[in-house]
Amino acid sequence: EFAARSGARLLPDPYLLSLPAWQFILSHGDSLCIDDTDYQAFREQVRSPAWRTAFLQQPLAERKAIAASLRQQSEQAKRQKKTQAQYPMDLNPGATDDFIRQHGYATFIHGHTHRPATHDHIVDGIHVERWVMSDWHEDCGEYLCWDGHHLNREVLR
Repeated sequence: EFAARSGARLLPDPYLLSLPAWQFILSHGDSLCIDDTDYQAFREQVRSPAWRTAFLQQPLAERKAIAASLRQQSEQAKRQKKTQAQYPMDLNPGATDDFIRQHGYATFIHGHTHRPATHDHIVDGIHVERWVMSDWHEDCGEYLCWDGHHLNREVLR
């Protein structure tokens, strides 16, 4: 409903965006955080049709309460994982290289990791950029702007 009302178009994940002389692969990015096994189990659960159906049958107030609780649990888990020696909350390097390879070495744009940055990858001898988007908040966010030759990170307030 939001997409229709706002004029937005929901994209499949991943989504290949082809522009003249350039290709981008857009993804949420969470499927590549394979070392975070707790998150992957959660992801599988909430994406199952049975869970979605049961969740959407709940009254809106109940769904909001569940969402708030899940966000709180997620924040707590992130804080705990940051203290671990093996910090699993980033894309797995091998899975990332495989993903880039499978999508024709396109510039990779994703979110999920909460670590905005631009990374340079060499996959099979080919230079590929990986852009990690920032979180959006009520008072600010960011987007990428393509000028025909380069991506630029822009802040939206």
